Amino acid sequence: MPDAEILDAAFATDTGRVRTQNEDAALSRPDLGVFLVADGMGGHRAGDWASERIVALAATVGPATSLDDLQARFADRMDQAHADVRDHADRLDATVGATLVALLISDGTYALGWAGDSRAYLWRGGALHGMTRDHTELQDLLDAGRLPPEAAATWPRRNVITRAVGVGEALRCDWVRGDLLSDDLFLLCSDGLTEHMDDADIADMLAAGGDDAAATCRALVAQVLDRGARDNVTVLVVRTGSYWTAGLP
Repeated sequence: MPDAEILDAAFATDTGRVRTQNEDAALSRPDLGVFLVADGMGGHRAGDWASERIVALAATVGPATSLDDLQARFADRMDQAHADVRDHADRLDATVGATLVALLISDGTYALGWAGDSRAYLWRGGALHGMTRDHTELQDLLDAGRLPPEAAATWPRRNVITRAVGVGEALRCDWVRGDLLSDDLFLLCSDGLTEHMDDADIADMLAAGGDDAAATCRALVAQVLDRGARDNVTVLVVRTGSYWTAGLP
């Protein structure tokens, strides 16, 4: 197997122009191969608690021996986060939860897992690839052909999510896996980014973003702030370096 190198990783977060509380949280642990963005819901003492609990538990995965091992460790921590958030919601007698998008890297391979409408993108070979599908009522209607795409932007329930950490009896995440290539760039983000920037906007900024993950994150957040930032916004960028690619497509 090729020996992957995480060349650069960083994240940036901002409360935005309208909200007074930042319920987003992020984790960047190149030493563990764990990166995530969580977007809490439920208000003060609720959404922020949920996203921070996800980050705290994800940071305890420890060194893994393979991608399978890392994914199993991570899934165990997220199941615990799900239970903890549900307990917290019961104590507050409130609806509490958090969307999640996570990137796991081990031995030249990656796994992306998500629940909700936080997203992951892969910038590879000068093209942007959307790696996640939103877990929302809107996306379900679009997929079923029951809502025309031109109506999506104004549909009144477009922000209603169907999966989240802490919501429902059990946590349901979707996963995709693949091989890393040299000079891949992964972008994880809360919906505070995609509310104001479409895929073409994101691609333009990544194309012009240079080689500094932190600078790319700051530029993306600044663009959202310039456009009004109606929600909290968090972006996380992971760049791979050059390494052996024998056996990879």
